[in-house]
Amino acid sequence: MANIISIDDKLALAKEKKEALIRKRKIQAVQKIFQCTQCAFKCEKCGTQIGQELDVNRGMYRNLRVPYRLCESCAEEYFDYIERHKGRGDPDCYWHNDTWIELWRSWIAYQGAIDSYLKSKEFLQLLQELQQNRPEEE
Repeated sequence: MANIISIDDKLALAKEKKEALIRKRKIQAVQKIFQCTQCAFKCEKCGTQIGQELDVNRGMYRNLRVPYRLCESCAEEYFDYIERHKGRGDPDCYWHNDTWIELWRSWIAYQGAIDSYLKSKEFLQLLQELQQNRPEEE
């Protein structure tokens, strides 16, 4: 008789394992978003480490507001992208062609999609659930 396994205990254990797996997936979803897309120490476009912020308030870029964390190289490309939309741009950069412009347009759209996702009610609900269910720190 000692070898009889309680079905209730077995079901409770299975439920706990399933809940732990779901919680792990939720945590990984949040970690992935913040580690992969919101890192303050890397360029959002190319992933290069950024030692210090680019001072976009100097020189010819004084009137441009950059909504992204970009390394110096990507910032220069971004500024040229903006200038090309205004009908200007650096004519010596012949490789900044229509395909290059589409690349930037697509990347900016991707950044907008990430931002929309971070503001979605479902993602905010996920953050709230994880905040409420956080284990008490001792």
